Amino acid sequence: MDLKALLQLLILMSVVRVAHFSISSSKGRYMASVFSDLTSEEMTSVQTFLMDQKQLNLVPIRSHFGKNSIFMMELNLPKKQDVLNFLDYNGTKPKREAKVVIFFGDQVKPNITEYIVGPLPHLYYYRPLTTKENKPIRFESRPMTYMEYKKFQKRLLELIKELDHILVETSGFSFNNCSSRCLRFTSIAPWGLNSGERRSWSIVQKDVEGYFLHPIGVEILLNHRSLNPKEWTIEKIWYNGQYFDSVKELVRKYEKNELPKVQLSDDSQDPYSTFMPRGEFKTKTDRSGPNICEPQAKRYQVLGNYVEYTGWSFAYRVHPSAGLQIFDIQYNNERIAYEVSLQEAIAFYSGATPAGMQTQYIDSSWGMGTDHYELAKGIDCPEGATYQDLYSYYDTDKPLRYKNALCIFEQPTGVPLRRHFDSNHNGGYSFYAGVENQVLVVRTTSTVYNYDYIWDFLFYQNGVIEVKMSPSGYIHATFFTPDGLQFGNRVQSDVLGNLHTHLVNYKVDLDIAGTENNFETIDLKYENITNPWSPDHFIVQSRMDRVPRSSERQAAFRFGSHVPRYLAFQNPNKKNKWGHQKSYRIQYNSYAHSVLPEMWAEEKGVSWSRYSLAVTQQKDSEQSSSSIYIQGDPWDPTVYFENFISDNEDIVNKDLVAWVTVGFLHIPHTEDIPNTSTPGNSVGFFLRPFNFFDEDPSVASRDTVIVRPTDKGFTKVNIQRWTPEVIGQCVSDKPFRYNGTYVSD
Repeated sequence: MDLKALLQLLILMSVVRVAHFSISSSKGRYMASVFSDLTSEEMTSVQTFLMDQKQLNLVPIRSHFGKNSIFMMELNLPKKQDVLNFLDYNGTKPKREAKVVIFFGDQVKPNITEYIVGPLPHLYYYRPLTTKENKPIRFESRPMTYMEYKKFQKRLLELIKELDHILVETSGFSFNNCSSRCLRFTSIAPWGLNSGERRSWSIVQKDVEGYFLHPIGVEILLNHRSLNPKEWTIEKIWYNGQYFDSVKELVRKYEKNELPKVQLSDDSQDPYSTFMPRGEFKTKTDRSGPNICEPQAKRYQVLGNYVEYTGWSFAYRVHPSAGLQIFDIQYNNERIAYEVSLQEAIAFYSGATPAGMQTQYIDSSWGMGTDHYELAKGIDCPEGATYQDLYSYYDTDKPLRYKNALCIFEQPTGVPLRRHFDSNHNGGYSFYAGVENQVLVVRTTSTVYNYDYIWDFLFYQNGVIEVKMSPSGYIHATFFTPDGLQFGNRVQSDVLGNLHTHLVNYKVDLDIAGTENNFETIDLKYENITNPWSPDHFIVQSRMDRVPRSSERQAAFRFGSHVPRYLAFQNPNKKNKWGHQKSYRIQYNSYAHSVLPEMWAEEKGVSWSRYSLAVTQQKDSEQSSSSIYIQGDPWDPTVYFENFISDNEDIVNKDLVAWVTVGFLHIPHTEDIPNTSTPGNSVGFFLRPFNFFDEDPSVASRDTVIVRPTDKGFTKVNIQRWTPEVIGQCVSDKPFRYNGTYVSD
């Protein structure tokens, strides 16, 4: 074959490969659409359809309170088996439906009803969603809406008019005619102490940048259970360590000097809570730091909600209450997990003030999956990342677009994926080899009031998935009194940083080479044996202690109990080349512990927090470990996770789901001023192949460099690489060089 013909053949082969990739990617996008979030147009059509149903008597939620209104809508995920039939067996694509939450306040017995509305795009039915328990949802357990907050603050201002002069004398700030020296309220949760209550403590703070760190020493308890705001009443007031039953009582004792008064310093001109730089920093400010660049275009592909990268493929969606979720995770067209998804995040506090001791935030109830605001290019994600807009319908009357709220990017980790320097132990070497460690990151953030959570899913070239949460934002602080030092540290003259525990719960629906999986733990135990080559001696060594877990109770590991170091999910019917059952294991990066004693009041609502790991049979009726109603009623929760494992079902050769809880204790300290930084606070877990492949799949990576000396004097080397040698000014203007010898000076 002549050179011209050879070139034509190579070009043709290249075109065929590109065409094949394009067809494969297009099919992947079509398959992934079964998981894609509702579009803005779909949300609008669902809203219009329901508003036209006269019997529902719906009104806009952003302009009415206590009426019948749509609160939230999202994609109704089809049953898993229906999706698998579509993905794997050319079955019918499941019909697309919306799940809609409606608050019915304008009736004799107010209630919350969830509906399934469909099919999209041509809607003609809506039906109530029934659950396994078919348990009614208390109206008092609903999340707080924009209109309730608005009326909440208006009513508080009406009820504390007599306090205004005390607030001014205390802080120099006011609620009335205040211009730049205003006060504000922060309400905390849960809203009461028992089911059916709706009464909230509010902290009074200076309304300055970083107001979370500026409590003035006043906290107020408002009962707002009634749907008539005129009936809302103040039940208690806390001022500088003392409780009062009414505004009048506090005013009377204050004016008679029967209590210690607070007079705060004025820090409004230079608040310690601002991000403005202060102090001396050694890095020169006339130079920018390093950036990630992609000189030869992106090595991943994003089509809708479908992503491909170095053998990986998956779909993503963002659940409006919980957040980022990844589906149908495959490596080289072999499914590893059906779903890995965020379920819930909580922060349970302690303190000496009522707000400190009452704060137990359950963040899905605050729309954690909709609090994903625009990502700053070059800070939140690399400037060249792929940015996606997200749409949500949550406490709104029209779909909201969150611009650039999700990013996808490839980055170097700065640590080799693998490497070896093969020394000859005489000043030279036989070879050096290394593999660059590039990783694909899918990221969103959630700013749930004061805290910012950075949610990451990372896909490594060796088949490893990392799931990670990195917290930032402002600490939740209360007014400092001496007894508060039992519950945190003093971080400013009148501010206590309250200790709290962060826990995050994930659902990990692993399908290791299929849906028939087992769960096994592996740890080590010592054995003491006679030395076979010296019978007068003994050998003590470690051997593997493999324990098959056959029931849900055997696979539930409580915090405080021993957790074996290897947590392996296996397919008993599929083996690798060497006869080992194909497996993946969960590896923790966490410092978590339980937040409350078991069955203690609010703990029932977060019963998943009893376990670092629980493994259950997959059930469509157990789709989530939490719900948006638990913040309002943790005492009688709509989802009680303990029921998932109380029936102690068989988990041998079953479709298994792991419920993974990670987290950390945060005792705020002065370095949390002005803001909590991410280093040392990230927690999460890894999904690591464990005999799933025949060898490390990253041997296929072309990010490999191999150096071999070509002469005994090491004056010349042969460098093999499969990526371009000189790749542009953004990395280096010189080719890769390597010597490798080591000699004395």
